[in-house]
Amino acid sequence: MSHFDLSFVRSQFPALSLSDAGRPAVYFDGPGGTQVPQRVIDAMAHYLIHTNANHGGVFRTSRESDALLHAAHEAMADLLNAASPREIVFGPNMTTLTFAMSRAIGRELKEGDEILITRLDHDANRAPWQALAEKGVVIKEVDFDPRDCTLRLDDLQSKLSPRTRLVAVGYASNAVGTINPIAEIAQMVHRNGTLLWVDAVHYVPHGPVDVQALECDFLVCSPYKFFGPHSGVLWGRLDLLEGLRAYKVRPAGDGAPDKFETGTQVHEAQAGVLATVDYLAELGAQDAGSAEGQSSGFTGRRLALKRAMVAIRSYECDLFTAFTEGLLAIPGLTFYGIREPGRFGSRTPTAAFRIEGRHPDEVAEHLARRGVYVWSGNFYAIAVTERLGLEERGGVVRAGLVHYNTRQEVDYCLACLREIA
Repeated sequence: MSHFDLSFVRSQFPALSLSDAGRPAVYFDGPGGTQVPQRVIDAMAHYLIHTNANHGGVFRTSRESDALLHAAHEAMADLLNAASPREIVFGPNMTTLTFAMSRAIGRELKEGDEILITRLDHDANRAPWQALAEKGVVIKEVDFDPRDCTLRLDDLQSKLSPRTRLVAVGYASNAVGTINPIAEIAQMVHRNGTLLWVDAVHYVPHGPVDVQALECDFLVCSPYKFFGPHSGVLWGRLDLLEGLRAYKVRPAGDGAPDKFETGTQVHEAQAGVLATVDYLAELGAQDAGSAEGQSSGFTGRRLALKRAMVAIRSYECDLFTAFTEGLLAIPGLTFYGIREPGRFGSRTPTAAFRIEGRHPDEVAEHLARRGVYVWSGNFYAIAVTERLGLEERGGVVRAGLVHYNTRQEVDYCLACLREIA
């Protein structure tokens, strides 16, 4: 069960008070982007009013702006349990960061070197690596099992070779919710002498992330998927970041993270990210008795964040169990991905489904008319819908829960779906 106060959580998000179709709007669109707490909005406005300046000046607003940017890097280092804030790189979004880093990594690769990508991933963790085929890098794809949409680790193992330089894999699938066993994959990849790049965009809102425990080499995420503003964040091992040659302008710094944070960053977004992390830490501070938190070995804000994400994970699992049971009881509904509650530790609360005789867009439009917000299509995870044979048929309906959603919203969504089944 959850250890946080749901009424407190919902009171933090002003969008949850808005109405649609004559009733409170139901935001089951979290995998495409979450709502934000009032403090995030306030922090961004405060920055623009009181601290709006470029980087590196000697005057008050520039010094205060630089201090805030450093604090944002420290906050993300705490959320991901990074060894240093210098391992945190901000950018406009995960896709742009990954393209930039694939170019930098590509400078070190030779013709015939290999990169592994997966068919379970968002295209933002496929296309940047596929682009390196232009210089002779060989791209191999790892398959997933269409029966439960889990990554085939046997296929990954069989495709590793002495020429494999990098494996790019998602922490969790934004299309069907599968959580990949990243720590196990990291051991497999590192035994081969290969680097591991992890797309954690879909996972971060749903559970604790510890890059040191995972032992991956790079990890990327998007604050707007975990209750913050539109932005992207990269974590990388400091020795790797320092060793890569970035594409940058000459006056920019030569060390990490400066050499990868090209141009003027969106400072107000970093102010919002700092406020987002502080919101999650406050949530965790309410769970002071958590056994998980006490045994984690963390202190301060890192401990509070761990407690928050553990509590979120527990609450969402209970909520998704009820949602899944209701979905599976709807006649003509096909559910994609892990469906057994005993295996929900290996998935996020993101449901992908189709209703017989209904195009996914039709289902999404029906729900929208009743004030329930879901997505339909492929969600840029086009390799998933192609592998499932659904791309030409409109993909799937995707309903994603986060920690501000309620059982009442689940029941209402299920009732609306029964109307169209």
